[in-house]
Amino acid sequence: MNRIISFVAGLLIVLSAKGQFTRSEAGVFGGLSYYLGDLNPSKQFFLSEPAFGAIYRYNLTPRWSFKFNGIYGTLQGSDSRSGANPTRNLSFKSHIVDISAQIELNFLPYITGHDRFFISPYIFTGASVFNFSPKANYEGKWYSLQPMGTEGQGTTVSNGNKPYSLTQIGIPFGVGIKYSLLKKFCIGLEWGMRKTFTDYLDDVSTVYPDPVIIEAESGPIAAALSDRTVKEPGQVVNNTGLQRGNSHTKDWYSFAGIFVTYKIKGKNAHCAAYKEHPKIKNKYSSD
Repeated sequence: MNRIISFVAGLLIVLSAKGQFTRSEAGVFGGLSYYLGDLNPSKQFFLSEPAFGAIYRYNLTPRWSFKFNGIYGTLQGSDSRSGANPTRNLSFKSHIVDISAQIELNFLPYITGHDRFFISPYIFTGASVFNFSPKANYEGKWYSLQPMGTEGQGTTVSNGNKPYSLTQIGIPFGVGIKYSLLKKFCIGLEWGMRKTFTDYLDDVSTVYPDPVIIEAESGPIAAALSDRTVKEPGQVVNNTGLQRGNSHTKDWYSFAGIFVTYKIKGKNAHCAAYKEHPKIKNKYSSD
């Protein structure tokens, strides 16, 4: 995770240093992150946690922009708190490091620093790669869930189900609004969803494995974290083979917040092609 964050920071510095046009902007993002999945099927912004990151944007035209994001946040879910399945009683918390390349489409012509084209709502989409690591608290201590094989991954009852990868790809998309401030700054609001292709952000997807085999091969803590069903005093429950999660739906996560970018001035600040855009010609505000 630290190497991913260092890579993002270094790449943003290089891109900023090489910015040769006022089309380039770099800045920061701050807001919230949250998750949707088996432990929270539908509640937007539920159990949100702080998120922050860095942005590099290259404005291709007043309508189109390319953006590179690196964002760090936290995801969490809880059956008991969301009401999804209180008897199942599963919960998790995970960091999330998201690196994405996006294309933005402004609904209105927009140029940071322009006295007329200074505000626009926009939509975006792209591609992302992210890293996560779900953990659960058991008797006051946090345990990483993926190595535990809580659904039998990597054991003799796995049926070929291998441990899931903690680095995955996703599709970001969302909406926002940007506003030019003080000639050099762009400030805005953005809300974006991430469609993933994994059902294991929360470590929950398929069926309960045999707890005897899990305990024998992965240990008693793995068995306890695999099945945390709420039981009556003296009650014995065997959920082997019963549904633990819904493998037919994938997990989602989201970032929402405020960003501020600074327009980078380079050698070719007054790009003729940019100023000759039909909607900008004769109205371009030079630095």
